Amino acid sequence: MHDDLTAVAWESVDDDGVTDAEVAMNPSHPPADEYPIGGPAAALAARVRAGTITPIDVVTEALTRISSENRKINAFTVVRAEQARAEALELAARDDLDELPLAGVPVAVKQNIAVAGVPMRAGSAGSSTQPEPADHPVVARLRAAGAIVVGVTAMPELGLWATTDEDGTVTRNPRDVGRTAGGSSGGAAAAVAAGLVPIAHGNDGLGSIRVPAAACGVFGIKPGRQVVPAGIGADSWAGMAENGVLATTVSDAALALSVLAGRSDLAELRAPQRLRIGLAVAPPSRLVRVDRHWTAAARTAGARAAAAGHLVEPVELPYGDTALAMALRWPSAGLADAAALPHPELLQRRTKRHLALGRLIRRLGLVRPNQVDRIEAGLVDFFENFDVVITPTLAAPPPKAKQWSGRGWTANVLASARYAPFTGVWNLVGWPAASVPMGTHPEAHTPLAAQLAGPPGSEATLLGLAAQLELTN
Repeated sequence: MHDDLTAVAWESVDDDGVTDAEVAMNPSHPPADEYPIGGPAAALAARVRAGTITPIDVVTEALTRISSENRKINAFTVVRAEQARAEALELAARDDLDELPLAGVPVAVKQNIAVAGVPMRAGSAGSSTQPEPADHPVVARLRAAGAIVVGVTAMPELGLWATTDEDGTVTRNPRDVGRTAGGSSGGAAAAVAAGLVPIAHGNDGLGSIRVPAAACGVFGIKPGRQVVPAGIGADSWAGMAENGVLATTVSDAALALSVLAGRSDLAELRAPQRLRIGLAVAPPSRLVRVDRHWTAAARTAGARAAAAGHLVEPVELPYGDTALAMALRWPSAGLADAAALPHPELLQRRTKRHLALGRLIRRLGLVRPNQVDRIEAGLVDFFENFDVVITPTLAAPPPKAKQWSGRGWTANVLASARYAPFTGVWNLVGWPAASVPMGTHPEAHTPLAAQLAGPPGSEATLLGLAAQLELTN
């Protein structure tokens, strides 16, 4: 299906970190050595390896941007300025830079996994204030690849909410500071969208990478189960959460995901062979209304996929009881994390009520494995005829940026559920999914995005398709 240019170009990334496809499709695309220091991660790493810039150059520029811009959006809760500079100097002295795929690249890490020397807060005042003694495996892999952690990013308490604020600080959307950056990886999405870092770690329990990625107009991917080390909190959100990445480009996300997964093949973007794609715009519940411009974003993605040679067919996704299964698991997902807090009495009022409902649901035995088994069986049957499904990522523009943590439980639940109903099913079954920017809402002037999802093991396919959609954006 693919034309010769695309087929060859995505298999060819030259030494400056820029693909032939990017140059061919955009003749004004600058050579890597002409990128600003805040350019794509792959180009930055290539320049560090070539010696045209140093890690301290890159880190200093990133810290300068963070110092200037973070106060406007509150993406970072901790900035490791002194430590990052010291690590950049150590990196510069190494003799193996040419072996490091992320040499000198500044990255952000979500605050609910361990970064050595930084307290792991999980968005809660009830968290420990003691610095973590060692890095989470994901952070260790980033460092081993040459990345430098410049800070940790904001999130809502225990990752439970689809807006991000804590301790009186609201994380704002760089595309519209009057709106939320989304949640729960809201700080990560804001940091990438504002150009403070080219890539950021996030994790995704019911859409917590894809929701803020869509809200902020960046690319985000949640891998399938066991592709990347999990270990998020006490029980990885009852097994629904996976670590993944947010980035300004698909190629940067693929590079970062390859590092997190320990799989170099994921960095090699290739145009997929002709795919059978289902276009499913209906939400999991009839109670949810979908903004017509978000429906149009999914249709746009479908049209671009068809133009790239794929077979695209309108379908209804067999959601089954997905809405009910998500509603039952959401309140109980944070119970293990809450139980591990040293000061649970400091939890926010909305969170306490949410967890109380979760305990009641558990006590009544309403969460049962066979609920997800039935959903997964329906999806397995569906994907006998399709390789990928495209849906809207969100149902509406992100809510206003405000102190949602001070509002009532009902207001928070409705705000989160109304605009983000499409993402959670892929967490229930543990399958990979990604959000790809698809232009701008003509009325709200906020980003639009489409969600791509596929069966276990389809990460490379989703990345390749996303790169095709991105290059025609």
